[in-house]
Amino acid sequence: MSTAPSIVILTGAGISAESGIDTFRDKGGLWEQHPVEEVATPEAFARNPTKVHDFYNMRRAGLSTVEPNAAHFALAQLEKEHDGAVLVVTQNVDNLHERAGSENLIHMHGELAKALCTNCGARHDWLVDLDEGVVCPACSRAGGMRPDVVWFGEYPYQMERIWDALAACDLFVSIGTSGNVYPAAQFVQQAKRASAKTLELNLEPSEGMWDFDDAVHGPATQIVPQWVANVLKA
Repeated sequence: MSTAPSIVILTGAGISAESGIDTFRDKGGLWEQHPVEEVATPEAFARNPTKVHDFYNMRRAGLSTVEPNAAHFALAQLEKEHDGAVLVVTQNVDNLHERAGSENLIHMHGELAKALCTNCGARHDWLVDLDEGVVCPACSRAGGMRPDVVWFGEYPYQMERIWDALAACDLFVSIGTSGNVYPAAQFVQQAKRASAKTLELNLEPSEGMWDFDDAVHGPATQIVPQWVANVLKA
């Protein structure tokens, strides 16, 4: 049985920003251009599904114009070469982690490349546009297909699995997150209660930086591959 440390990694918008994915909370970010209440709530979808679909269709189409960066590839390498367990929990709805090769991956906020039928609950891989006329491949009903993303007011996916992983890990690493989005902002405290070591890797200090044992700041494409190299050499 491996004695190598079990690692849980949380990633946020900062890891994909260098690939060209727009962030949400930075100056000029998506929420500044598109108010949350207009495109990212169940109420917005009920009120104006066309507007919501247009927003996510634009973002989904953008996936084909970006590529995983060195930070994504480094985490995939860590999963393959580290002797202990490695779980990546991402707040991102892009597909860059899996395109880089990560397999033990949780999209806690859903995925742009999937669609959810509100009529039957079926999920489908989805890379083309959605609109109100799209028919669910599972139940053959139209009008219920929506992006499979977690909107404000909805509960993130697979939280029980995430809390269990945090309670059992030896090291928790937060990469490219603002530190002010819940419940992810609480992950560091959960890991510390389990006596795990904690590390922040971020472009700049997050709001929760002082909750971490250690922190390294700089571009994700530089500091994440270096951290992974150090872990694999240890």
